[in-house]
Amino acid sequence: MDYPEWYSEKKYNQGRRFYWDNCFSLTSSMLLGLVAVFAVPSILRVLISSRRSSSQYTAYRRYLSTLLHTVSWFENDLKPGSISWRSIYTVRCRHARADVAAKMKGIGSVSQRDMALTQFGFIGFSILKPDKFSIRPMQSDDWESYVHFWRVIGSMIGLQDRYNICRKNYQETRQVCQLLLERVFTPSLDHVPEYFEHMARVMLEGMWSVNPTVNTSALLYWTRHLADVPGYVYTEKERADFQDKLREQLKGKSEDIGVDSTVFTSRPAIEGINERPPRLLYLRDYDTIETIPEYKNLPFAAKYKLAVSSILYAFYSTYIGKLYLNLNFLFSLLLMKYFPYLAFFRFGIKASLVNIFVEDPVDNTEPKPNAEYNKPPPELPWYRATLSVLSW
Repeated sequence: MDYPEWYSEKKYNQGRRFYWDNCFSLTSSMLLGLVAVFAVPSILRVLISSRRSSSQYTAYRRYLSTLLHTVSWFENDLKPGSISWRSIYTVRCRHARADVAAKMKGIGSVSQRDMALTQFGFIGFSILKPDKFSIRPMQSDDWESYVHFWRVIGSMIGLQDRYNICRKNYQETRQVCQLLLERVFTPSLDHVPEYFEHMARVMLEGMWSVNPTVNTSALLYWTRHLADVPGYVYTEKERADFQDKLREQLKGKSEDIGVDSTVFTSRPAIEGINERPPRLLYLRDYDTIETIPEYKNLPFAAKYKLAVSSILYAFYSTYIGKLYLNLNFLFSLLLMKYFPYLAFFRFGIKASLVNIFVEDPVDNTEPKPNAEYNKPPPELPWYRATLSVLSW
């Protein structure tokens, strides 16, 4: 493993600094990006076959390890023998082992394409929707440097330059991310593959053990919203605009006729998408936010946390807000590393402490089909509903 020939230490370190300037929002965007990556059928198959993230405990260990690996790249200089260097080498080796295991089981491989799509999870939403997270560069070339950082990481993990979605400049990278969103992630999240709900939910519920503000239903809705999945709107302007689009598709026909969601998405660029019954959208359902089926079915706690998140990101656009929430993230990161107290109660002290250089555990938990999660949720007792709101 070596530096790519185009590596610039100055730009790489400026990209690291840009992350710490916006660490709260950039980390949040990565979590939502990871949810989106689960919707890619070939990636999901490999994750399920690994048996390392199908339960809340194994998902907690795997994705906390992923977060700590990622943070270590920003914390440490990229020098041979450093923690950052060892971490990248460890991740590269794990990808190689997962590739061999997937091929032996006959379920595919860890392909260059899938590694590139996973790279989108780390950088895609922050590049395409920075205003949603109130991400602001301090210097004119911060975005260029941040892209360079992830271009280096992708290359050193084993991604060939031709597949690396982080290009030589920010504008080209943004264009690539927009294409991937339109041709892969929007259609994938519109019609998710089987077991997506299980794998995404156990990941989010596992991460609740280190971040009790995580609300599974809210984050699944927000991920689809960021991915421009038809019907997943949040503001009044988005609702009115989408209702106009539905009206255009109906062309004067009865409002009782549903519009197939796929008419608003591009033709998928990967296999395994849209192999399900159409999802019909009705004009009358978009008269108000509260009548939108996807939003109406959210628990009150999820609606509350979506509102609080919007307020927090608006607060983050201020100097005091950015300072406070970044410090809050740094304190949370300290707890994740050395004292994940909620995980202690759920999984035990020894089982909760994560060493990023030790392989994640496996178990034989069978993922549940999506239909199990599409049933109406049972009504929570009043005390649990209250606690779910107060966890902010």
